[in-house]
Amino acid sequence: EVGQVAETLLSLGTGLGLSTAAGFNAYLSLLITGILARTTDLITLDVPFNRLEEPVVLGAIAAIGVIDFVGDKVPPVDHVLHAVGLVVAPVAGAVLALSATSDTDVLPAVALIMGVLAAEATQGARASVRPLSTVSTGGIGNPVLSLGEDGLSATLSFAAIIVPLVALVLVAAIVVLVVWALRRARRRRPSSAAPLVRP
Repeated sequence: EVGQVAETLLSLGTGLGLSTAAGFNAYLSLLITGILARTTDLITLDVPFNRLEEPVVLGAIAAIGVIDFVGDKVPPVDHVLHAVGLVVAPVAGAVLALSATSDTDVLPAVALIMGVLAAEATQGARASVRPLSTVSTGGIGNPVLSLGEDGLSATLSFAAIIVPLVALVLVAAIVVLVVWALRRARRRRPSSAAPLVRP
């Protein structure tokens, strides 16, 4: 029974890590999960989630992912992609959380809610921070920020599948970092928007 509880907790860690990664880059997290499921024994996807392993599905995700990767580095386009991501990310997060916990005692409703909330929260944070980057750097910092998000998504996806406990630590660190960044941005906004005092 202890082993079963531990397995359930680890699967929750995997699901939370993958769905959080989906908030940073939904296509990359889906692609990594599908490739690892197809080529290794690190993660097993039950029906119907095993369709993610199919070459055609992986190819389609990769093609869309490349378009998203390039577009997210262009300031006018990245805001549009983030708006689309508010729909895509929670769907991907739900799929990944459900696939990671499908063979455990975790209720599907719990996994679904966890996946949607984690992915949507992360995507929402991205959508909030990116305009601030556009204003403060003139868009120059957006590609760097985007690459950092891609790196976080990939790192978190691999960690969630290989070492779920590390993924949980990373998720906690990301939450703290995002809260800090948003608070700092809100503090700076009033000063930058303050009206000029005329003599």
